[in-house]
Amino acid sequence: MATSPIRPESTAPGLLAGVRVVECSMLGPGAVSTPLADLGAEVVKVESPQGDYVRRMTWPIVEGVSLMHLHISRGKKSVVLDLRTDEGVEVFLDLVRRADVVLEAMRPGGLERRGLGFDRLRSVNPSIVQCTVSGYGSTGPYRNLASHGIAYDAWAGIFSPETDDAGYPAIPDHVSIGINAAPLYAALAILAAVIRARATGEGCQMELAQSDAAAAFDWYRSETYRAYERPESEVTGNAADDYARREPAIAGMRGGVRYQIYESADGYVLFMASEQAFWKNFCAAVGRIELFERWPGSQYGDHARGNRELQGELAAVFRARSTAEWVDLGIEADFPLAPVNTPRTLPDDPQFRDRFTWIPTERLGAEQLPFPLRIEGEELPVPTRAPEVGEHTEAVLREVLGYDDARIAALRESGALG
Repeated sequence: MATSPIRPESTAPGLLAGVRVVECSMLGPGAVSTPLADLGAEVVKVESPQGDYVRRMTWPIVEGVSLMHLHISRGKKSVVLDLRTDEGVEVFLDLVRRADVVLEAMRPGGLERRGLGFDRLRSVNPSIVQCTVSGYGSTGPYRNLASHGIAYDAWAGIFSPETDDAGYPAIPDHVSIGINAAPLYAALAILAAVIRARATGEGCQMELAQSDAAAAFDWYRSETYRAYERPESEVTGNAADDYARREPAIAGMRGGVRYQIYESADGYVLFMASEQAFWKNFCAAVGRIELFERWPGSQYGDHARGNRELQGELAAVFRARSTAEWVDLGIEADFPLAPVNTPRTLPDDPQFRDRFTWIPTERLGAEQLPFPLRIEGEELPVPTRAPEVGEHTEAVLREVLGYDDARIAALRESGALG
């Protein structure tokens, strides 16, 4: 068993120790700073006195708090500031003076309307990096269109509608791309900007749309369709298909035989012998070299599309072993194969158990998966539980800004702290 990348009691500082992010977010876009917090950045989530209602949004609700909040707000600190007050704005600017990044994860312009646009932020901290993350971005005809996470997948063509039992169109089960890809693109851009700002003293203002992230993440399909707009004399399919154009990405797998799902004795496996060498290894390993001799295929990318006779032979072969036995044989004989899991069965998979250690409920309020990174000779920091509204207000004012009792009392009296 490999060493776990985390221990619940770990206090490792993390790769981003010393980076401070001031976050203003509502709902899912707050996930943009979660990987930064997971890697050790100090993320201060500035909330209105009412707080971010992500705590009550979607399901499941774990002991009164949404799993979405418990996950995307883990490792962060919550400070309540009423930015409708002059005093609240001044405290916010004090935080900016001591920060690397201001993250605006909501509809564009929220901070600008409070007199906290980029020019104001830059006037107190020339090296500040401001990143705005929103649904459709700050330009284009959809910029003011209200939306939630699945909107970006629908817009980007990630899924096709299915039909429910009553005959109505319905949302199919799918991994939500826009809200999960945006944090990765944004975190990469934020860190690049911070590196430059620390080297040059110059910050920058940037923005990212979750819809853009969904489209960029699905580049292979859209770029393939775009390439197919060129004449067939310039853009063809694979030589193994006699250069016929397949549909892009996974849709092009339809009709595949050497690259296909098969039923095992106790589940399903994905067989992927699209290279001739792997196909030969498989046939030899199962004692059916005659299958290779009859249908050797091309050197690369040959899925034996439409070969129902071969598919029937392989179906019988795969039913003879369990999924675990097939994985073992794939390792031994060197041919590509994968168990077909579900989100429910995945945690029982031996590869998953080796690579992941659940962060326990006692730590985060619900069992959660850690940041999927291993560092040789180091441990990842373990995030703290997602905060209650304003849980860290006084601590941040004292420890980060150096405010004394009198200053904090005056702020409370003014209503700046809610």
